[in-house]
Amino acid sequence: MRTKSYVAGLLASAAGVALMAGTAWAEELTVATVNNGDMIIMQKLSPEWEKATGNKINWVVLEENVLRQRVTTDIATKSGQFDILTIGGYETPPIWGKAGWLLSVDDLGEDYGYDDLIKPVRAGLTVDGKLYAVPFYAESSFTLYRKDLF
Repeated sequence: MRTKSYVAGLLASAAGVALMAGTAWAEELTVATVNNGDMIIMQKLSPEWEKATGNKINWVVLEENVLRQRVTTDIATKSGQFDILTIGGYETPPIWGKAGWLLSVDDLGEDYGYDDLIKPVRAGLTVDGKLYAVPFYAESSFTLYRKDLF
């Protein structure tokens, strides 16, 4: 297993596919991910990727708080248990990026549509001009109200 971790953000699993496709030198990859519907779909797609590449994916699926604790400890102690992991966008630049715990994903290849990333999302995953995670999805919340009531 590689000692450096490649990251895809909770924001990240299309990234997981892109990162995994870019790591053909690895025979076995361990992915730490949150237990949600999108990641379950990714797990179901992994046999197709394994067949195409000859590599194997080991999934470590955890509840969000457990995942956050385990991967933070793993990265901080340089344990190297995980090759790919999902993290939240709010952790990427201020904590993980600035601590030097992430590898840049600016080199996913010409076919990766960096310009398709929503600018504020991309900016939120960038530290010192380097992109450190790519989103699987991005979401926002907002409040709607009736102006005539206020």
